[in-house]
Amino acid sequence: MRPNDSRGSGRRSGRGPRRPSRSRNDAARPAQTPPAKKTFWQKLVSFFRPAPSTSNGTQSSSNSAPRKESREARPGRKPESVEVTSPKLYVGNLSYEATESDLFELFNGVGVVKSAEIVTHKYNEKSKGFGFVTMSATDDAKRAVVELHDKDFMGRKLVVSGAKTTEREPNYRG
Repeated sequence: MRPNDSRGSGRRSGRGPRRPSRSRNDAARPAQTPPAKKTFWQKLVSFFRPAPSTSNGTQSSSNSAPRKESREARPGRKPESVEVTSPKLYVGNLSYEATESDLFELFNGVGVVKSAEIVTHKYNEKSKGFGFVTMSATDDAKRAVVELHDKDFMGRKLVVSGAKTTEREPNYRG
């Protein structure tokens, strides 16, 4: 083999990318351009966008999961009815704009309210859509459940029931 052979010795000098050698047949054929690489964002968007459909109505990609054409409404979960055994009540399906004072005033029309609390997210302090009301007596709490359960309040039907109580063992420190 000659030292200046155009095919080279197989070793690279480390200067620049390796270029494939072209034969005479390659010169007559036009060079094919590889498809343009997608950017990260294009890949991300194409992942979440449904695959285009073919003429027979199936998706072109065989490994993609079938997607629903329209978003169907989920059936509502039936709230668990808890018997009222204490003055503390659970109030669910609250409007996110409802305040503790709104809740206090609503339940104050039924009986004497000790406190009203709306549960909020830890970091952004936005309502989670439920809360707790403590009435002065268990009888007032029972009356509030009868009168206010399924009542329309700020555009939503309230869910009012007894609050679940957790049985806690006392902490004994010896």
